[in-house]
Amino acid sequence: MPEIRLENIEFGYDPKIPVIKGISYTLDKPEFVCIMGPNGVGKSTLIHCLNKILKPTAGIVYLDGRDVQEMKLKELASHMGYVPASSQDSFPLTVVDTVMVGLQNDFKFGTNASDLQKVYDVLKLMKVEHLAMKNFNELSAGQHQKVMLARGLVRTPEIVLLDEPTSNLDIKHQIQVTKTLSELPRTKGMMVIMISHDINITAKYADRIILISDGKVFADGSPLEVLTKENIREVYDVDADVLEIDGRPHIILNDAIDDE
Repeated sequence: MPEIRLENIEFGYDPKIPVIKGISYTLDKPEFVCIMGPNGVGKSTLIHCLNKILKPTAGIVYLDGRDVQEMKLKELASHMGYVPASSQDSFPLTVVDTVMVGLQNDFKFGTNASDLQKVYDVLKLMKVEHLAMKNFNELSAGQHQKVMLARGLVRTPEIVLLDEPTSNLDIKHQIQVTKTLSELPRTKGMMVIMISHDINITAKYADRIILISDGKVFADGSPLEVLTKENIREVYDVDADVLEIDGRPHIILNDAIDDE
């Protein structure tokens, strides 16, 4: 399993106003890691620094001891998959062909039976195999998101980065997809790093939570360690009760804290 190590990462779209600042942590084993925090604290920016979409204005992201900024995109893609936040992208392709695009980093011409099997396996994993021959442009927003997830997972990358992958799904499918993603470290040996806003679904399935506040790591650890009443109040400005059920926190949100 490759090691991701961040050393004092900083980035700002305006150099004078950093969005993330002084972020350091290490990920070095198959686990389901969820990055949480309020809107605008730099979660997506952090993901984009991991996969070279953005170059940190300070600090270094290492992949197995190498600065990712010095790696070619092809080499980085051989280790790391990425599923962006939902967008309005459309493809005049069938679902099978759309997911097949995810194999393009193998730089092969044409497809074979092995490629098709990978596609159908990942469509089954996402429970959308019945859509295989549908036109991608005809899908609902939720189906669209599941197919994009399948495309990001089809190569079974060692590391996969996911930017709010359940944002267009109803609660049933949010739970199904999050549970499926949480099983990949154990079934496929993958490191899954996901931005999430659903506090109770994350609490139920995450192995590790990195809680971001004001561009910095506020807390990092197991769901029980991170999702405390005090942390939720400090980071989200919300009063909550936290129960422990089967070794996992369950959060009962009470009320937003009035601004003074």
